[in-house]
Parts: sequence; structure tokens; C-alpha cells
Amino acid sequence: MRLSDLQHKDIVNVIDGKNIGNIIDVKIDEEKGNIVSLIIEPNKNFFSFFNKGSDTEIYWDSITKIGEDVILVKITL
Repeated sequence: MRLSDLQHKDIVNVIDGKNIGNIIDVKIDEEKGNIVSLIIEPNKNFFSFFNKGSDTEIYWDSITKIGEDVILVKITL
């Protein structure tokens, strides 16, 4: 799977069912070559237009499932 494949998937939190945002970057362990975390840009909606949120880092072990269209994560925001 390529990073570009991941970037087109919705990121959904299984705790509350909300769409968190889009993948804009990844952190990689340089020694092992493994993905450490995904960097998520918050969803753009009416309220975030006035309140610019910061990016969210989701660690790889917080991912519960990578599906065809969705990445399910379990995090508390």
C-alpha cells in the first residue's frame, strides 16, 4: 500500500464515530523503516473556519482497522 492510497481514506474514530480528518503526512522510524504515526489535518467545517485547529498525530498502534475506504482509529481527543 502506498501513502497516496492512505491519503484518500476517511479517518474515523471508533469511540464516537466522527470523521477526524485527512492524512497530510506520516512519521517514519528511520532505523526500522516502519510508520510510527499519521499526521491528520482536522476537517474543514464552518466552525473550524474561525478556530484554526492544530494537526493531530495518531500513533500506528491506535489504528484498529484499515479498510477499503476508511481507517478506523481508537483515540480520545
